[in-house]
Parts: sequence; C-alpha cells; structure tokens
Amino acid sequence: MVEAFVRLLCPECGKDWETNPTSLPAHRDNFSCQSCGATRRTAEFMRTERDLQTLKQFD
Repeated sequence: MVEAFVRLLCPECGKDWETNPTSLPAHRDNFSCQSCGATRRTAEFMRTERDLQTLKQFD
C-alpha cells in the first residue's frame, strides 16, 4: 500500500511541510498553522492543485 501525502504552505508565515491527508480536516473546514496560528480553510494551505485534489479524495 502506498502512503499518500500532501504538501502544505501557510499563507501567513510561509512555513511549508508535508503530512498525511487523513490527519487533516476536510478541505472546507478550518485548519490552523502550528507555527503562527493562522486559521483558514484547509484548502488554502494546499501548496498545489494536485495536493488539494489528493486532500479531497480523503474528505
């Protein structure tokens, strides 16, 4: 089994990281950056459209 991951980028502080999409809220739900505390929809943290599509598969 291949593990999925998504790349995130905080629109506020610029922190970037990777995580398993199953550990994130749905793309329309709120998510907070662990570095600066900025809260936005999870979709706004996705680095690319492909990362967003991957996240949506796990919603």
